[in-house]
Amino acid sequence: MISGSVYAIFAGFLGAAASLSAKLSLGADYLRDICVSGLSGWTETHGGTAACDWLHIPLRLLCGGLLFTCNAVMWTFFSKALRHCSSSARATVTTTAFNFISSAVMGRLIFGESHAALWWVGISLTLCGLLLLHGSTPQTLLQEEDKKDK
Repeated sequence: MISGSVYAIFAGFLGAAASLSAKLSLGADYLRDICVSGLSGWTETHGGTAACDWLHIPLRLLCGGLLFTCNAVMWTFFSKALRHCSSSARATVTTTAFNFISSAVMGRLIFGESHAALWWVGISLTLCGLLLLHGSTPQTLLQEEDKKDK
């Protein structure tokens, strides 16, 4: 059986993937630029620039569909995380932390984005809180152990 934290990690990653899909489908000409750079050798010999003028439209539609799919699956995993975690705070903070981390990694890899020092301080504090939540024992388990000892 999969633990609630694993479901929360998947939910965070899928939330970041949904955001990436939204940025690709609704953003500037990211897909056209990716198409031109991907077909750079082919464009010189076969006129691939003209292909990129229309190819970005189905790619945007595909990214739009991926946006809705990732959101639907993300909410499914988040619901399972809430059900299997010992507290809703643990599931929420884990999902949020992994959403931030995944967004940062995807933004760096795909768009070449960088983040300010204040962003890194914020994510570090979030991760410290996450470690505190995961390191603590649930109160109900401690109460049950006390009852057994008496």
